[in-house]
Amino acid sequence: MVYDWAVVGAGVFGSWIAHFLRLAGKSVLLVDAYGPGNSRASSGGESRLIRASYGPDEIYTRWAKQSLSHWIALSQRSTLPLFHQVGVMRWAYRQDAHLAASRACLDRCKIPFELLEGAELSRRFPEFSFDPGTLALLEPEAGAIMARRSVETLVHELTAQGVDYRQEAVQWPSALPAESFVYACGPWLPKLFPELLGKRIRATRQEIFFFGLPLAQKFAIPGWIDSADPRNPYGFPDLENRGMKIAFHDLGPAFDPDTGDRQVSSQGVAAAREYLAIRFPSLRDAPLVESRVCQYENTSSADFLIDRHPGKDNVWLVGGGSGHGFKHGPALGEYFANVALGGAPMDARFSLATKQEDFAGTRL
Repeated sequence: MVYDWAVVGAGVFGSWIAHFLRLAGKSVLLVDAYGPGNSRASSGGESRLIRASYGPDEIYTRWAKQSLSHWIALSQRSTLPLFHQVGVMRWAYRQDAHLAASRACLDRCKIPFELLEGAELSRRFPEFSFDPGTLALLEPEAGAIMARRSVETLVHELTAQGVDYRQEAVQWPSALPAESFVYACGPWLPKLFPELLGKRIRATRQEIFFFGLPLAQKFAIPGWIDSADPRNPYGFPDLENRGMKIAFHDLGPAFDPDTGDRQVSSQGVAAAREYLAIRFPSLRDAPLVESRVCQYENTSSADFLIDRHPGKDNVWLVGGGSGHGFKHGPALGEYFANVALGGAPMDARFSLATKQEDFAGTRL
């Protein structure tokens, strides 16, 4: 059989692309080297924030809103929950321009939010220790997606709906029997296309920490992003008894997704504990109950790559999640299908031409 489409990579981007291609009536072969939600993948691990505050980047605000409805629907079809509506709170200092732009954008997109500061902020969330002058933006409808479980659930649904799945390593050029191809393989994209993407997408090592709460104590907190700290810390409440998650969004060193060391560093643990003592004083001595190393695959602008291969009209390259891509999987999949099948206009920000070798920073 020759498929209409072969999708290489069964992570969040590839699986949602396969979903919308199949929804459009196309025959689809989905392939992954290590399996959906595997521990080497950027779509692996336990949890991802989904929120819509993106400063002035309205496209990501709208994509997050669009994606949330798909995640909720998938969660409702699942035996175990995939989405936890715990809310997401971002805070910064009152004069922060990004926070102000987020407020304006959420207003335009009709996404509910609250602004909290001073005594009211401390009363609502006594678990945190906030700096003077902090202004917090809370999205009550936002929350956390259970990442590995969500990808596994979606791929299970796809196979029940007629998508064929294979677990095998794929090289470039591919011998897969298909008319058109999507390479949505995250940190493996620069390994498969070294001349084209080797310097345009960079995989970086990111450490994640889970701290145990005291017996019979539940912190009633939302997911959170601390934009007042230059290291860009973020975290989650204790979801499904895994512990409270803390990580830093700043880019780590270069990382190989196949062979990289996935034990966290003593320096990383110390930094997480130091932050815990500042923002969550009652947890300064909390035990580290779990940790893991994952990776981002970053582009220079932190915008995704969604474009044709410059030498092959029937080959598409999709990736560059840059640490914020997981939440947008459904919207990205629908965008891809509309462009590739329906001729919808392509957004220039996702083009290969905008991916530089100079890396300016990351979006959070």
